[in-house]
Amino acid sequence: MNNWFDSIYSDRLPSRAITVYLYLSNRANKDGQCWPSERRIAKDLSLSRSTGKRAIEDLKRSGYVQTEQRFRKTGAKSSLLFTVKSRKIHISTPKR
Repeated sequence: MNNWFDSIYSDRLPSRAITVYLYLSNRANKDGQCWPSERRIAKDLSLSRSTGKRAIEDLKRSGYVQTEQRFRKTGAKSSLLFTVKSRKIHISTPKR
């Protein structure tokens, strides 16, 4: 039976990327957007910050996530805006 997990696993993403994808998906609003800091993602998932960054890059390369740099009023960088892309998933029922 094909389902969402078959889809994300067939892309051969590392477990770090799948974990971060699930985290971002869980925190995303109805538009698929959220803005946790890289430090917050790493802390919440018990990952090093560099592992979290690599996971985000994996997701961007695979098309699961887009990022946009946000800025404070002072011009200083703020956390990234993450847009979680939902993948079209084909679900089939087993043949009887």
